[in-house]
Amino acid sequence: MKHSRAKILLLLAGGLCGVTAAVACLCLTAHGHGDAQTREHKASPPPTLDVLVGLQSTGLAATGIARMNLLCQQGLSGTEGLDINRALSLIDQMAVRVKAETQRHLYRFERNRGEFENSEGFFRMVMMGVVLTEDFGIHYNPRQRTAPAETGPDDGFFADPQMVFLGGLLGPGRQGTCSSLPVLYVAVGRQLGYPLKLVTTRGHLFVRWEGSRERFNIEVTGRGVSRFEDDYYRHWPFEISAAEEAAEGYLKSLSPAEELAVFLSIRGMCLRESGHLAEAAESFATASRLSPGTQSYQQMADALGLKRGTERRNAGDKSASIQRDASHSKL
Repeated sequence: MKHSRAKILLLLAGGLCGVTAAVACLCLTAHGHGDAQTREHKASPPPTLDVLVGLQSTGLAATGIARMNLLCQQGLSGTEGLDINRALSLIDQMAVRVKAETQRHLYRFERNRGEFENSEGFFRMVMMGVVLTEDFGIHYNPRQRTAPAETGPDDGFFADPQMVFLGGLLGPGRQGTCSSLPVLYVAVGRQLGYPLKLVTTRGHLFVRWEGSRERFNIEVTGRGVSRFEDDYYRHWPFEISAAEEAAEGYLKSLSPAEELAVFLSIRGMCLRESGHLAEAAESFATASRLSPGTQSYQQMADALGLKRGTERRNAGDKSASIQRDASHSKL
């Protein structure tokens, strides 16, 4: 069951839109919360995607989820103006604002814990949702909000890389999709020391708070921030069987290598959409190496390789036919 959306209560009672008030230095009370100055994406950043995919797990974790995502977007059609450092700087600004507003409104949780499922973690995620939406204008691209029954491999969802990577959320439009919004929440939350994980189900990404004291899933692609049990994602946005869940690694918290594999698979779909089949197959093959427990990555790599081979053979046959016709015309 979906839990109540506390965002509405905060908006009505707190007037958070566009807040820039000075905030006193308050200690965070939740266990394990870090300082916004501990920037996940500042440690030894790899300069290119080629370097990134060669890193070990510790190197990927130090790179940070946002930089990994943006490096996977870099070089795709329509992303020529992507400035990774500027995008990461905006995430820093978001984290600072979220921290300040959460501290300023922490009394609301202490005064009425029941409105937030008696969970300080959930309160903090609601506050993040309010700040990102109201102060930074982050939103789902309405043109890409479709019913699950209307989706398919050729529906054009991956035609614009800006909408499926962080670049669209951190650019002037501040819009994205279920492929990018959960990544932004995880990136900002990790800046604050929140124990956030990225999780997959079929055709969808979501966020998980996985701390020592509590664990819950967070849906950030609807109106507000909501909580759902794991079983919800076995039926939405698509039904998944137990066999499929095991074969694809659905509903489990991803490691840094598995996060990178997800981003490479999204890159692969964008390359497929633009007709770059060889590069798409390579992207999926690398994703499979990083996340061998996800069977569909290798299946996509194989399928794209076969399609590439078929197209090359067809092109060769057509070229030979044209040459035959040309030679006959000279007789």
